[in-house]
Amino acid sequence: MLITPAYAQAAGAGDTSSMLVQLAPLALIFVVFYFFLIRPQQQKAKQQRSMLDAIRRGDRVVTGGGFIGTVAKVVNNEEVLVDLADNVRVRVVRSTISQVLAKTEPAAKDSKARDSDTPANDDGNATTPATTSAGSSDDAKTPAWRRMLGLH
Repeated sequence: MLITPAYAQAAGAGDTSSMLVQLAPLALIFVVFYFFLIRPQQQKAKQQRSMLDAIRRGDRVVTGGGFIGTVAKVVNNEEVLVDLADNVRVRVVRSTISQVLAKTEPAAKDSKARDSDTPANDDGNATTPATTSAGSSDDAKTPAWRRMLGLH
């Protein structure tokens, strides 16, 4: 079997411009993959890491298993204690927390807020049960269903 001179000349001649034309689509595919797949995943992972690093006591979280609870204590960088229900406290690996539903406000730094006798959620207009029942009659103490039936 003999190789003709035409085939031998075409195989040996390597032009650099044709090589660039062949590599351009591959480079374009890599750029598209970077901007549409790799970079958004890196940004999302960075946001997840910062969210997990910012977890503190009182935050409402969702675990990877779908449990919703309140962070009771941050044990260390790897674990947190989460209250799922009354008297149900679970130790959770921090990386399994998938979402923070509600963040708690940081503690007040000034001494006036800490030494104040008013509760943090007091709006000044709400009345406590002690003030409403102190000066009222027996009808106000009777449940509504008894008053409706005339059993007071």
